[in-house]
Amino acid sequence: MADSSTHSEVVIHGLTREGRTFRPSDWAERLAGVMAQFRPGGSLARPGGHLRYSPWCIPTTMGGVKCVVVNTALRAHEPMAWDFVMNFAKDNDLQVAEACLLPEARPSAPAGGDTPKS
Repeated sequence: MADSSTHSEVVIHGLTREGRTFRPSDWAERLAGVMAQFRPGGSLARPGGHLRYSPWCIPTTMGGVKCVVVNTALRAHEPMAWDFVMNFAKDNDLQVAEACLLPEARPSAPAGGDTPKS
């Protein structure tokens, strides 16, 4: 894997390098659940905080494949947690891709910059 210092996320895909679907089917939720305690600010300050995923490790589905999106900020704040996630991917021969996910686009203004009049 290339230097991810220029990327803000790493995506662990639920496919092996040979293209087989990784099992069990809830692996992404399990991995993100283990990582839930690692979050900006550290501790789980509010009641029920342990029931939320860390913003640094989010399970999702991309193109019908279970994935975990890992924010590279985790590496700086919790190096051992970063190593755990990356070693999980390596040990299970999972596909890993660097990414810079873009924020959702805002609606554009009407052509010409004028607002429609009624």
